[in-house]
Amino acid sequence: MGQHTIEVTESTFASEVEQYKGLVLVDFWAAWCGPCQIIAPSLEQLAEEYTGKVRITKLDVDANQRVAARYNIRSIPALLFFKDGKHVDTVIGAVPKPAIASKIQHHLAA
Repeated sequence: MGQHTIEVTESTFASEVEQYKGLVLVDFWAAWCGPCQIIAPSLEQLAEEYTGKVRITKLDVDANQRVAARYNIRSIPALLFFKDGKHVDTVIGAVPKPAIASKIQHHLAA
């Protein structure tokens, strides 16, 4: 994982995401997924830029299939936004950094 993103697993998902007070972005990804690798640097940059405002986490769908199934992840990368533990938004695919930043800003203001 990057310096600013947090790796979550089935055992840490509840404490790191579902019980967190504030905004969390979860990147559902896999090592074999090319588009996942493409957006990884953007997510790392956003995690640094929004330090203290949003928690950006990464969940490997191959190693954590139960969590992926619980949130009905069918294609990756899938970016799920959680606010105070509730799933509030989903973005599918390798979207550009400005689009992700716009979503973050929207949810911070909501």
